[in-house]
Amino acid sequence: MSRESGIWVFGYGSLMWRPGFHHDEAAHAIIHGVHRSLCVYSFVHRGTKQRPGLVLGLDAGGWCEGMVFYVPPGHVHETLGYLRRREQMNNVYRAIWKPVSFKDDPHKEVRALSFVANRSHLQYAGRLPYEKQEWLVRRSVGRSGRNFDYVLNTVQHLRECGIHDERLEALMRRFGRHHQL
Repeated sequence: MSRESGIWVFGYGSLMWRPGFHHDEAAHAIIHGVHRSLCVYSFVHRGTKQRPGLVLGLDAGGWCEGMVFYVPPGHVHETLGYLRRREQMNNVYRAIWKPVSFKDDPHKEVRALSFVANRSHLQYAGRLPYEKQEWLVRRSVGRSGRNFDYVLNTVQHLRECGIHDERLEALMRRFGRHHQL
């Protein structure tokens, strides 16, 4: 099989630091037309239906810096199954192929599998004001723990990757200005 029969996968959140699949190459990358956003209600892992939390999605507009991973031909089938179970369990994300450019070589572009928020899904939260995001994140706890810990962990990992996300940083500044958690 040729290299061209492998696939590229774009990660913007936990896929960046915990991809969970075999890959031969990883690089910082930029995707246009979508941005990283706390735009998905979490009813299980970071909240409940009664007290939903917020988790990341790629939402329409702007751009996002993340990581792109090359999956070689022999691992494509296994990786697609894994990603379907991880990212599309309840169809809140749509799997689409989008052009992605490499941060260190903007002229190099590949088509990468990307998971974009499904705006017609019940769990799509849209662009909430910071006050509402802060309220939801502070109060919500789900099967995987506190929503605040998810946001804090995300920001810490993004910083370690050298990625500055102004929206998440603004939310973190709000947490710092208010009373203890």
